[in-house]
Amino acid sequence: MTVRYQGREIEAFDGEPIAAALLAAGVSVFRTTPKRGEPRRLFCGIGRCTDCVMVVDGMPNVRTCVTPVRDGMEVEVLEGRGAWTRRRAAGAPRAVPAAAKAAVPAAASERDAHARVEA
Repeated sequence: MTVRYQGREIEAFDGEPIAAALLAAGVSVFRTTPKRGEPRRLFCGIGRCTDCVMVVDGMPNVRTCVTPVRDGMEVEVLEGRGAWTRRRAAGAPRAVPAAAKAAVPAAASERDAHARVEA
């Protein structure tokens, strides 16, 4: 698989985290801090901190230590707080995290169960 980092092609293994592929290629800066512009790189490696966040395929603040590579993905250093580089097409659905999608039916069924008990 090939990932593009700042325009440079990097070889990666299928399913490996983006951060692992970048570290293997010698990348040392993943993001810069908003206030002082200081460089940051991988710290915890388990998705708890934000030192590995980068811009991935135009989406800022992606935790690269827990996000697997995809062939052809574009990865860029996150400058400060980051900004979207790609706009959502008019009428396209917004991305909804899987956990939020799972919570909606569960909450609805719980609400319905309470309504049946009260009736």
